[in-house]
Amino acid sequence: MTKAAELAKMGEVLTNSQIGGRRNIVINGAMQVAQRATSATSVLASTAVIPACDRWMFEVSGSNTSGRLTVSQSTDTPNGFGNSLKLDVTTADTSIAADEFVSLVQRIEGQNLQQLKKGTSDAERVTLSFFAKGTAKKYACGFYDVDNSRNVHAHFDVTTSWQRFIINFPADTTGAFDNDNANSAFILFNLHAGTNFSSGTLNTTWQSNDNTDRAAGIDSLLSSTDNELYITGVQLEVGEQATPFEHRSFGEELALCQRYYQRRTATNTRGSLLYGNGANSTTVIAWADLLVPLRSAPTLTTSGLARDDSNGPVSVSSAAINTTYSSLVRPSVSCTTTSVSQYRPYTIGGNNDASAYVGLDSEL
Repeated sequence: MTKAAELAKMGEVLTNSQIGGRRNIVINGAMQVAQRATSATSVLASTAVIPACDRWMFEVSGSNTSGRLTVSQSTDTPNGFGNSLKLDVTTADTSIAADEFVSLVQRIEGQNLQQLKKGTSDAERVTLSFFAKGTAKKYACGFYDVDNSRNVHAHFDVTTSWQRFIINFPADTTGAFDNDNANSAFILFNLHAGTNFSSGTLNTTWQSNDNTDRAAGIDSLLSSTDNELYITGVQLEVGEQATPFEHRSFGEELALCQRYYQRRTATNTRGSLLYGNGANSTTVIAWADLLVPLRSAPTLTTSGLARDDSNGPVSVSSAAINTTYSSLVRPSVSCTTTSVSQYRPYTIGGNNDASAYVGLDSEL
């Protein structure tokens, strides 16, 4: 190619591709943030579980496969990345029921997809790119429109060496995404499927959902305990040109993840987590001052909590979101304990437990 042709091609790329501003629709594509845990075992025992890296969950359908994974945030990466998501099979599933289906997904709010102009005559093509390696297998990745029950897929072949995959999905002039904070679409990596999801032909153009087409022709990650898969650098962007992965600072990526989940963990055995006041003789109403507003009203998970004062920690027997006083910026938590004086200030912290935590979950 002559120098003039190279410059002309570069101009075409600059004209047709968005290279400035926020390009990557995916959050935590470089697997930097892991608020819940850096490793989890026996994964796939339940549906829609987020075991390690934030925003990445497993969807498990049908007979609840007997296969199990250890999922971890790994430091085995391609050049230019610090982390990947590692899937390591610990229990194989060699007898796949027809209705089994396992996929790794990230759900996306509709208001974050409006630039795709989906459902209009100006609908944009989109490009999914990612790095992967592992036991040599064929899998399928896809883009699923929840609002209109439409999807498109493509195969990719993993080898034992890191490689970047670039998948171009066509524009879809049928069905717009809702402009709200609900789950309008998700990207998915289909890793294991029975015949209810694999007996058709993989749909490489947009179509109304037909389950039999979603994972046609794929291998099973769960076929052997020797199998593993690593993935990182996941990027979804407008246009048919895959641009270099958009690296964001850890602080920025963490803040994006905290819209969906925030965890306060005790820094020592009696570390303070929440502050509040006595509501009656058995209840402390405490508040969680958030770093960023949550996407929606959260669900609450806790472990090892106690009401703490000069007499030492007193176990919190239960805790729940108090919807009367909560907001997306300052959720209120009702903590049930004993020996509470009304209106007196109290600290909720670890019950001699350095791993005590309060988790606020607003995932899609």
